Amino acid sequence: MSARIYLPRDAGALALGADAVAAALAREARARGIGLDIVRTGARGLYWLEPMLEVATPSGRIAYGPIAPEEVGSLFAADFLAGGAHPKQLGRPEEIPFLKRQTRLTFARCGIVDPASAADYAAHGGWLGLARALALGPAATVEEVVASGLRGRGGAGFPTGIKWRTAAGAKAARKYIVCNADEGDSGTFADRMIMEGDPFVLIEGMLIAGYAVGASKGYLYTRSEYPHAIAAMNAAILAARSGGFLGENIQDSGFSFDLEVRVGAGAYVCGEETALLDSLEGKRGVVRAKPPLPALQGLFGQPTVINNVISLASVPIILAEGAKAYQDLGYGRSRGTMPIQLAGNIRNPGLFEAAFGVTLGELVEEIGGGTASGRPVRAVQVGGPLGAYFPRALFDTPFDYEAFAARDGLIGHGGVVVFDDSVDMAAQARFAMEFCAIESCGKCTPCRLGSTRGVEVMDRIRAGRDVEKNLALITDLCETMKFGSLCALGGFTPYPVMSALTHFRDDFTRAAAQAAA
Repeated sequence: MSARIYLPRDAGALALGADAVAAALAREARARGIGLDIVRTGARGLYWLEPMLEVATPSGRIAYGPIAPEEVGSLFAADFLAGGAHPKQLGRPEEIPFLKRQTRLTFARCGIVDPASAADYAAHGGWLGLARALALGPAATVEEVVASGLRGRGGAGFPTGIKWRTAAGAKAARKYIVCNADEGDSGTFADRMIMEGDPFVLIEGMLIAGYAVGASKGYLYTRSEYPHAIAAMNAAILAARSGGFLGENIQDSGFSFDLEVRVGAGAYVCGEETALLDSLEGKRGVVRAKPPLPALQGLFGQPTVINNVISLASVPIILAEGAKAYQDLGYGRSRGTMPIQLAGNIRNPGLFEAAFGVTLGELVEEIGGGTASGRPVRAVQVGGPLGAYFPRALFDTPFDYEAFAARDGLIGHGGVVVFDDSVDMAAQARFAMEFCAIESCGKCTPCRLGSTRGVEVMDRIRAGRDVEKNLALITDLCETMKFGSLCALGGFTPYPVMSALTHFRDDFTRAAAQAAA
């Protein structure tokens, strides 16, 4: 009987050498005459320990990492296939503090199952949510999602069940489910991890959504920069179709639904739902005015539910375990769990899934371990390139939609990017305006022109020219962009600019002081 090793094929692990480790394991096993079954999984999300391999032993899995190819020989010498002691031994994965402290629901199977195996997915609780939905019926399925309190995990935090209820009530010959997998925020990788590590849960979530609202076709829209995720999703779709979970009369239920992957060309603005719809229709991605809402008039003019990957991947557990179990987790109006992605200058980068309510300080300093550089944390940006910069004084903020909004911040897609005390916050503010100028679709004036003028004003401030006058001008410009832009790209760009100015004003006035001296 072959020994079994689990090693991620996740893009993050690949970037750190996982394929080379897999090749070294296979070579060493052949040389020693040992049968070895290497299962390529998704990642658990502990990226500072990648490549991390796990060995199946009679007492459970034992983890080792980070492993370099040249260390493979010493692993065999230490009898690691039986869980032998080694300097890189981490013990049982679930006992690693970073994992042990989490509440894993959406990511419960990531790093555990073979993402290419429909049978493995079923063996670990897959399809139970769909089975319950089919037993409940469409209307009751919608109300179960409403009762769970699930909110969109893509940024806006709109109640998912309300969106479904709207689409379900629309009268149309055809309806669509669209998964927004165009994950483009800095410091985010949760969508990619699901697609690469547990693609069937996303398929199941889209199936449940289609059944609930009466849709027969689904599209997963993702970015060309995610080749491994695209391959994993396409393989899972083929497996689901051959297993009777996609296509006509799914599981003899009378419900028919099919799904395909569509790949965008890399425009950040296509992460906005209406620009995404234009792109899906073969047009240039340009933001649409609302109303009409996509739930009433979306893809090809038909009622369309557009949800983020994590929103849809959360649905199967809600249906399988019941709305109350999900509702019981969380903080305030933010229910369930959130996959928080720790990135930037941080010692322990990775994905941390937890119920809402953990504070920003706990995330950065306790769970993330502070900065990788060892210097003091100065600022944390939450919510991607359009998120606000929070100083240490706001580290008591609980991870919750309303708590962040009360402090002029955004949770967004859950990305947390850490900066140490060497960061120039005026340069960061300029970058926000530059990013908006480059990525704007150009449809509305505040975003298209405001961002370009913003770069120019920031350059004058950083050069020490009429600083107070230009600070007043940038403040006024941000107000115009915030309330006059057609979508969140222009509307949210003021968040990083104004938060940097509010909390780190010295960085904006330093040039003027130096010029005066």
